[in-house]
Amino acid sequence: MIITNEFGLPETFVNIMKRPTYSKGGANLSVTEMMNSPRIVQLRKTHDEEITIDVADNVFSMFGSAMHLLLEHGKSPNHILEERLHSEVDGWSISGAIDLQVIEEDGIVINDYKTVGVWATMNEKPEWEQQLNIYAWLVEKVKKIPVKKVAIVAIIKDFNKRESKIKEGYPKAQIITIDIPLWSYEERENFIKARIRLHSDAYMAAQMGEDLPICTSVEMWEKETTFAVKKVGNKRATVVCASQKQADQKVTELGKGYEIEIRKGERTRCADYCMVNKFCNQYQQYLKSLEE
Repeated sequence: MIITNEFGLPETFVNIMKRPTYSKGGANLSVTEMMNSPRIVQLRKTHDEEITIDVADNVFSMFGSAMHLLLEHGKSPNHILEERLHSEVDGWSISGAIDLQVIEEDGIVINDYKTVGVWATMNEKPEWEQQLNIYAWLVEKVKKIPVKKVAIVAIIKDFNKRESKIKEGYPKAQIITIDIPLWSYEERENFIKARIRLHSDAYMAAQMGEDLPICTSVEMWEKETTFAVKKVGNKRATVVCASQKQADQKVTELGKGYEIEIRKGERTRCADYCMVNKFCNQYQQYLKSLEE
């Protein structure tokens, strides 16, 4: 990986990136990779030496690493921090590093710490539920001890105290605990096997030089094109429609003084957050289609 420092940040930040502490411990697949798009995982492996990442784009990841140092300082005797567990499923070695395991008399509580924007705490995050249930499966598989609870500890980087007092659903503090539904052992194992099948197919395609499985709309954070009906001169829409036809009908109903604003769809992750987008023929073909 090529590390850049376009904004001239202090050398300390550059050194942190050059001295990574993360390792999946020789596993074929980490839990983080398992949750990721199989296409992205394979492209990252293939183009690792060509991928460029700037120090400024990795700041909050660094804060996440710093949080683990604070957890170490504040641990109790019944806490297990950053333990990496390994198991094998369908011939694949998988591993996951669990931020915090709290050992109680009747089982284990798993906490995962995340530095996030407030939006993430106010909307559903199915990937959090999936990730923590994989951790729960690993703990019960390896340790033979029941997991009684799983939760996200969210550290909100853009918390606004005023908003917390007046906005419905807004988090009440800058650090909150979000309880996550705990699946049955069978549900967890079935989900893991399904994810491994997807990654196995992508791996075989990469080895054979074939086209990789495409990313889904969810994996691309895709937003569909919408049609906003609004009063002329207003910024906010009166109603947002899924099609031009619906928007035209709404303008007819509302009468004069309304207009339609086309809000073009986009693949947010592909455009701004995928480090392999320039190697991805799916995204390049999408860009070409926009030009045409």
